[in-house]
Amino acid sequence: MSQNIKLKKGFDINLAGKAEKKIAELSQPETFAIKPVDFVGMSRAKLLIKEGDTVKAGSPIMIDKLVEDVMYCSPVSGEIAEIVRGAKRKILEVRILADKEVAFESFEKHTDVSGISREAAIDQMKKGGVWPNIIQRPYGIVANTEDKPKAIFISAFDTHPLAPDLNFTLQEDAKYYEAGVAILSKLTEGKVHINVNKDSADFFKSGKAQINTVDGPHPAGNVGVQIHHIDAINKGEVAWTVSPYGVVQIGKLFLEGKYDASKIIALTGSEVKAPQYYKTYTGAAINKLVDGTTKEGHIRYISGNVLTGKQINSTGYIGFYDNQVTVIPEGDHYEFFGWITPTTKKLSFHRAFGLLSFLGGKNKEYVLDTNTKGQHRAFVQTGAFEKVLPMDILPTHLIKAVLAEDYDDMEGLGIYEVIEEDLALCEFIDVSKNDIQSILREGIDLVKNS
Repeated sequence: MSQNIKLKKGFDINLAGKAEKKIAELSQPETFAIKPVDFVGMSRAKLLIKEGDTVKAGSPIMIDKLVEDVMYCSPVSGEIAEIVRGAKRKILEVRILADKEVAFESFEKHTDVSGISREAAIDQMKKGGVWPNIIQRPYGIVANTEDKPKAIFISAFDTHPLAPDLNFTLQEDAKYYEAGVAILSKLTEGKVHINVNKDSADFFKSGKAQINTVDGPHPAGNVGVQIHHIDAINKGEVAWTVSPYGVVQIGKLFLEGKYDASKIIALTGSEVKAPQYYKTYTGAAINKLVDGTTKEGHIRYISGNVLTGKQINSTGYIGFYDNQVTVIPEGDHYEFFGWITPTTKKLSFHRAFGLLSFLGGKNKEYVLDTNTKGQHRAFVQTGAFEKVLPMDILPTHLIKAVLAEDYDDMEGLGIYEVIEEDLALCEFIDVSKNDIQSILREGIDLVKNS
């Protein structure tokens, strides 16, 4: 039965630089990359190619040594230009010099997906490069194909700062989305939950799934928060999550018989001259995206959003799961009494800059940089974390349990229900400047490997 969930806890970070709903012309980047670091939980990547090899879109590039039947595939066709390694020869990036016209590997086409068995669907998804779109809860890792999840969850809206408008980016992909949902419904004996808000387009509301309505400030769009209120995960249970883009990519694999890594990227942030959307492929280099489109000065490029994205340089590559690039000022300057001076230009959950910071109202857009306004200090309990996390867990106590490596408390305090994005707001408002997301991942790894 459909549920209507209204959340009061949370905090919207309204930044300047939201993308205008228009798709600009983009000269396609010369290189693309697939990065093992994007796939949380990958034990050790094993390459299936070498430098100089020719690949097509959908050609296997690497596998996880512990899960050798799931293929991580090339997003474009071309030549393997470089394999970038780090310490102990760890694979950091596989760079592909792209063809001007993308050639695709061929997979089986289906005009009607209703007759496909669960086993056949999983087999094609593993070979066709789309399986990494399926993320397992708990732990937030690529799902195990041997598991049978109790349910599958899709969040059809995104409340992160400057997040792309999914209604706009996926408006031409309704039939692929519907096919993807149909395939996903075969993978679980439970329900496929599609969680929408009041602004979600009608094509997200598939008849093959339970439609739930969620309303509230960020992190209302986080699938982990939605799972908590719809069908919470207990120890020993497994649920899967898929982004709407992942659902579309699954649908394209079965209807078109190809691994189509094309996507519409939002270039956002206060340091972008004209924030808008661009068509490209997963793993694109951002050099042509930001060349001439960003302002001068010392700026930071982020693959993803400001809360959970990864810092890259101006020649870096967009992450596998990211649909936006954010550009904001670098916060490497010192402000004398910057934390106490009354101002209307800075945003603070704690109202650290006085009531003036809230005079603009909820619709005021802020230009924020990366300055943390202070250094790491002793962990102070303020009760603020509990005000921005709309879940029945105690994040302050959970983080302390992780720091103490107390396995029983971690389990009892809800570590199976959260991943980094769910506590990202806690990190944003933390007066102690702790790296909350990294601490949480350490705790998740501890219980996963125990």
